[in-house]
Amino acid sequence: MQVAHLIKQKPYEKIEYYLRRHPLTFLPILGVFIILLLVPVAMYFLVNNLFPQLLTGQLSYPVLVLFASIFYLSIYLFFYGQFIDFYLDLWIVTNDRIVDIEQHGLFSRTISELDLYNIQDVTVETSGFFATMFKYGNLYVKTSSDNSQIIFRDIPSPNEVRQALIELAEQDRKFHHTN
Repeated sequence: MQVAHLIKQKPYEKIEYYLRRHPLTFLPILGVFIILLLVPVAMYFLVNNLFPQLLTGQLSYPVLVLFASIFYLSIYLFFYGQFIDFYLDLWIVTNDRIVDIEQHGLFSRTISELDLYNIQDVTVETSGFFATMFKYGNLYVKTSSDNSQIIFRDIPSPNEVRQALIELAEQDRKFHHTN
């Protein structure tokens, strides 16, 4: 994927990791979406068995179709917004910095970056059965300043990324101390 439009890559900079959330973390949203898609179908069979005259009325049938259409369009919009938020959250780790790209809804994005030599602490949090079994979790990167922290949410293999970040930070500190 081209990231040149998101970050200005320096000539000596090499992308080490290109991270997104683990796909398994989107399954609950997908499950809710599928269940919500089945609600009008279940309502149709319920109304057809209890009040069949509602489905044959000249006014009631178009009104029910209108409400079902509005419901489906709302569900699709909700799902699309959730998918965009899931898919466009991105973390890029280079040999010089971390770029955190977080999507907030459909029309809002925050891009922040952190130089590797400023890293003070890297913490991994894995909680829950699925996170442990499928090896995904949160990675917290903290700097010496109180307000600077980047959170990699639900990334695959967070322990491996943590170890690589520590090594990259050490190499970057050596590079910056010699210059």
